[in-house]
Amino acid sequence: MLTPMCQENSPFPRLPPLNALRVFEAAARHGSFVRAAGELHVTHGAVSRQIRLLEDQLGMPLFERRNRAVFLTRQGTELFTVCADVMAQLTQAIDRLRTPPTQAPLVLSCEPTIAMRWLIPRLPDFRTRFPTQQLHLLTAGGPVDFARDRVDVALRRNDFPWHPGWHTERVAPELMGPVCHPGATADWQASGRPTKILHTRTRPTAWSHWLASCGHILPAGQPLAGEYFEHFYLCLQAAAAGLGTAVGSAYMVEDDVQGGRLAAPFGFTHDGSEYVLLSPTPFTGDTRRLLFLDWLRYEMGQTRERLGL
Repeated sequence: MLTPMCQENSPFPRLPPLNALRVFEAAARHGSFVRAAGELHVTHGAVSRQIRLLEDQLGMPLFERRNRAVFLTRQGTELFTVCADVMAQLTQAIDRLRTPPTQAPLVLSCEPTIAMRWLIPRLPDFRTRFPTQQLHLLTAGGPVDFARDRVDVALRRNDFPWHPGWHTERVAPELMGPVCHPGATADWQASGRPTKILHTRTRPTAWSHWLASCGHILPAGQPLAGEYFEHFYLCLQAAAAGLGTAVGSAYMVEDDVQGGRLAAPFGFTHDGSEYVLLSPTPFTGDTRRLLFLDWLRYEMGQTRERLGL
């Protein structure tokens, strides 16, 4: 018969109850005891009691309570950083234990435009190279919640802050340049400027950054006139349809440039950002992550080589 281990014999005698830490992590992540209670399927009072128990055991406040709202203290922020990383690692470990390693799919979160215009057309090659490795693709941009969305890795540009505990691997530099319908290049090269500029709201500074890379700095507060599209892929589609000139990523337009649907009259330059692969757990020791990372680096390198970059 098993008997409870006393605190003195525990290998972690100073740890508070793990359930209290789990409740704290949920409350800190949501910034709300009410939303944490909803996620954990308990009452608001139960969350409040667990937080108070944790604060009493640690001998310090973890939240400031102001006007029915809660805010992390300095100590609370430090503890949350560790708890979030540990909870993510526990979730990933349990998922791996529940699924045989040879059958476990790699769940990838990828920005929509790079997924549609570059990644998906190359997935048949990934499946040919690694026929036993399943890849599940989710499209999303910006910050990612690995635990909530059950994501293993996320392909992103490094244009936003992420959790300091995440593991990061550089994949490729971002390369940008003007692209337009092939029939529009002669007029542009003759006049030295495009007849119509296309912008995307998801990368509103793409044109100014490209001009700056060529030595043309716009005066402060002076936007470039042109037509705006809500998403990057719509802007690139409009350029291919002859509606104007957009600044596009070399990876996103490679197939259209190679197929003659788009032209890149001035080539592509590094805009200062990078594509990175993010993970809540280390890449070392996980064959799925390492295989996909190596394949991504190789394929993006092939894109640059085919475009002469």
